[in-house]
Amino acid sequence: MRRGSWKIRIFIGLAIVAFAFVKKCNNTEENPYTGRSQHITMNADQEIAIGLESAPQMAQQHGGLYPDERLQSFVDAVGNKLVQNSLARETPYKYDFHLLADDRTINAFALPGGQCFITYALFSQLNEAQLAGVLGHEIGHVIGRHSAERIASSEFWRTATMGATVGAGDIGNVVGGIGQNTLLKNGRGDELESDDLGVLIMMRSGYDPNEMIKVMQILKTAAGPNRVPEFQSTHPDPENRIQKIKESIAKYRGQQ
Repeated sequence: MRRGSWKIRIFIGLAIVAFAFVKKCNNTEENPYTGRSQHITMNADQEIAIGLESAPQMAQQHGGLYPDERLQSFVDAVGNKLVQNSLARETPYKYDFHLLADDRTINAFALPGGQCFITYALFSQLNEAQLAGVLGHEIGHVIGRHSAERIASSEFWRTATMGATVGAGDIGNVVGGIGQNTLLKNGRGDELESDDLGVLIMMRSGYDPNEMIKVMQILKTAAGPNRVPEFQSTHPDPENRIQKIKESIAKYRGQQ
């Protein structure tokens, strides 16, 4: 490769990386509900639209909604109680709670903007307070804007990796690896923040937050001895989550 061409590649690569960093800085804002600074590239209306558009597909992937309207109404009632008695009520999001027909996959998740899901496989193992803990955790993801933050972070690392690849070839793989590790680490932080918010939401709604510890024990049992090591997962180890939950319970009881 000619030396001049090499210099041009370096210049273009650096320009792309610089663009990614400038864009990230210009889209950093403080979450009014958590006080944490976040890199976000969409507003609340866009989050709501993404969640509403994606909800039917997510339900379909888990066998659709559970056919028992009585149980669906129960999930709605617990979820709405949590929203009305917590800081979730102050947010612009549109909260909907869906009981999925999947009776094999123990899971719960939230989409941007307030769409929250729980599979029947997990629901069937919970009492009301434990259900409140799971839904409170998912509401925490919405309040924490975790999906919007992950989308923005993924866009940033894709652009930075492209710039590094253009400018220095294999260095792009290194940058991409750093980005993947960062997203995994941030994902674990999201789970802990949602656990903390879930404890607060439960307590504000009159539920015993210690029931969330029992949820962690259920998840640990479900994962079995071959669960993915924490450093390879977006979720912290259940034992670490239990310790953090205990700390959150003590913190919020001290504020009462």
